[in-house]
Amino acid sequence: MVRLPLTPEEVERGQRLGALLRRARGERSMLDVALAARVSPETLRKIESGRVATPAFPTIAAIADVLGLSLDAVWTEISQPVAGQLTS
Repeated sequence: MVRLPLTPEEVERGQRLGALLRRARGERSMLDVALAARVSPETLRKIESGRVATPAFPTIAAIADVLGLSLDAVWTEISQPVAGQLTS
């Protein structure tokens, strides 16, 4: 399977997701959150850093659950257009 390159919007959304998860994690260790969500610490690190811009839905659902975030809140936060950018 060949993956198409990510659009700039997808990359930005991935960066916003990573920032949201880092803020929500607060002082909790990355290891504790990853283990509780049943994902590898490296996966969480890549998502938080924006290196994985389009993580799998079950992965995000598990992390959001551990952090006490609703998926609606996650989607609302990451889908906000950047100031000055038009949406179609």
